[in-house]
Amino acid sequence: MSPTPKHSPDSHDADHLGHETHNHGSLHSYLIGFGLSVVLTAIPFWLVMSGVFAPAMTGGLIMAFAVAQIVVHMIFFLHMNTKSEGGWTILALIFTLILVAIALSGSLWVMYHLNTNMMPAMPTNPAP
Repeated sequence: MSPTPKHSPDSHDADHLGHETHNHGSLHSYLIGFGLSVVLTAIPFWLVMSGVFAPAMTGGLIMAFAVAQIVVHMIFFLHMNTKSEGGWTILALIFTLILVAIALSGSLWVMYHLNTNMMPAMPTNPAP
């Protein structure tokens, strides 16, 4: 006697065409992601508009909130985790992050050295 299949071809799950292992999210998870995105956008906006911190500190906090928002989007909207696609999405993400870090650090290095080596020296005591 052969085992009976979990789902018949007439069931709702047959419409997914082999996507049973993918997590497509639910309304609840989308609402959580949306709420977190709104909060992670409103707080930096408030920080800039209120001016409670020094500009350098505000910039650092905005960058931290931006990273947090990237993580929220990857988890709640892109459904990226270590289990999806056999871990290949995480490997692709790590590779992308390494390339972005190399490109950003290289660009900053080039701009710093161009500014240092190409800008004329500023006089320390300008003539009145």
